[in-house]
Amino acid sequence: MAENDAAKDTPQGGGAKPAPPDGLPAPRRYWAAATVMTGISLSVLDTTIANVALPTIAVDLHASPAEAVWVVNAYNLAVVMTLLPLSALAERIGFRRMFTFGLMLFTLASLGCALAGTLWQLTAARVFQGVGAATLMCMFGGLVRNIYPLKMLGRGISINATTVAVMSVLGPTIGSAILSVAPWPWIFAVNLPICVLAMFGLRHLPEVPRNDVKLDWVSALLCMATLGVFISGVDMMGQDLLRGIGLVAIASVAGLVLVRRVSKQPAPLVPVDLLRIRPLAFAVGASACTFAAQMASYVSLPFYFQQVLGRPYLEVGMLMGAWPVGTAIIAPLAGRLSDRYSAATLSGVGAATMVAGMLWLALLPSSVSNWPIVAGMFVAGVGFGFFQTPNNRAMLSAAPRSRSGAAGGLQATTRVFGQSFGTALVAIAFSVSVAHGPGLALVLGTVCAALAVVVNTVRFNKLRV
Repeated sequence: MAENDAAKDTPQGGGAKPAPPDGLPAPRRYWAAATVMTGISLSVLDTTIANVALPTIAVDLHASPAEAVWVVNAYNLAVVMTLLPLSALAERIGFRRMFTFGLMLFTLASLGCALAGTLWQLTAARVFQGVGAATLMCMFGGLVRNIYPLKMLGRGISINATTVAVMSVLGPTIGSAILSVAPWPWIFAVNLPICVLAMFGLRHLPEVPRNDVKLDWVSALLCMATLGVFISGVDMMGQDLLRGIGLVAIASVAGLVLVRRVSKQPAPLVPVDLLRIRPLAFAVGASACTFAAQMASYVSLPFYFQQVLGRPYLEVGMLMGAWPVGTAIIAPLAGRLSDRYSAATLSGVGAATMVAGMLWLALLPSSVSNWPIVAGMFVAGVGFGFFQTPNNRAMLSAAPRSRSGAAGGLQATTRVFGQSFGTALVAIAFSVSVAHGPGLALVLGTVCAALAVVVNTVRFNKLRV
C-alpha cells in the first residue's frame, strides 16, 4: 500500500518546490503538528461553545430565540459553503499562506464577535469567523498528509481525531464556565490568545507543491449555491415540506451543472476526479453516513434523555460526555492499527460497534438507571472513534500528494455535509411526531450508521484494502 501511495505522489502541474518526499523531519514535525492541532481546537471550539450562550445572547441583544439561532446557523452555513472553494484555492496559493490568511481572518472575526453590539453585527462577524474556520479546516487533511511520514499517517490522524473529540467535550464546558464569571462576549474573546499562540508555529508548516491551474470562479459560486441551498432545503423540510423540496431540487440542478462543468478539468474545484479512485470514493460514502449518524444522535439524544427517559438537564450534560470520551480513548489505538491493517475491516468494525451502541440506547426502558445509558453512549463513541481514523487515513492516502489539498477539503466537506444532513433528519423526525420525535431521530441515525456498515462491507469485498 505504501508503494502505491508513493507512486501516486508524483507532482502535477507547475508551481513551488515540492514538499519533502515523506513528511517533515523532527523537531519541525512536532511544531507543525502542534500548530495544526491549535487550528483544529479553534474551529471545533467555536462550533460548540456558542450554543450554550444563545439564551443569554438573545436576552442581551433583545432578540427572539429563533433569531438568536442564526448565530450558530451563520457559522455552519459559511463553513459548508466555502470549504471546497477554499481548498481549491489553497492548492493554488500554498498551504502555509492560506493557513496564515485563515488564522488572521478568524482572529479578526473573533474580535468582531466580542465587540458586536447588535444581533446582526454578531451574525455578520460569525459569517466571517465561519469563513476563517473553513480556511483552516480545508487544509487539515492535506497538512497532516504532508507533515507525517506515511508509516505514521494513521497516528497523525488519530491525534487530530482525539483533539476534535476532546474539544467537542470541552466546548460547552468552557462556554458554561466563562458565562458563570463573565458576559457572553468573552466566549469569543477567549480565541484571541489561542490565535496569537498559533501564529508562532506558522513558519514550521510544510511547503506543498502548488497547482498552476487558474481557479474557476463560476464553479466556486455554483459549489457554494449547491451546498448552501441543499442544506437549507433539507433543514426547511421540517417546517415547510414543499418549499424544502423545491430548494433541494434547485440545489440538485445546480449540482448537476457543476459536475458537468468540472468533470473534464485537470484539477477541478469539486474533486470529482478523486472520486474515480475507488478506495477514496468508498471512504467518502462511509464517512458521510457515519457523520450523519453521529450528528443525528448528538442533536436528538438530549431530547431523548429528557422527554423519554426523564433525565434532568444537569444529568443530560454528563451523559452526553460519555460519547466523546469513548472516541478520545480509542482514537490513538485506531490510529496505530490503521497503519497495519485494512481500512475496510477496521472501519467496518467501528461502524458496527456504533450501531450496537445506538441500538442499545434506543431500546432502553424509561425506568433505566444512568450506568446502562453511559455504557451505550461509550460504546457508540468507541465505535465512532474506531471508524473515523482508519477511514480518514484511507481517504487521504488514496489521493496523490499533489492533490492533498483537494482530498483534505473533500474530507472536511464530507464531515460537515454529513453533520448538516443528520441535523436535518432530526428536524424531519420532530415534524413527523413531536412526542416520538427523539426516538425516531435516534432510529434514523442508527440507520445511517448501518448504511456505513454496508458501505464498508462492499468496500472489503471489492478492494480488500
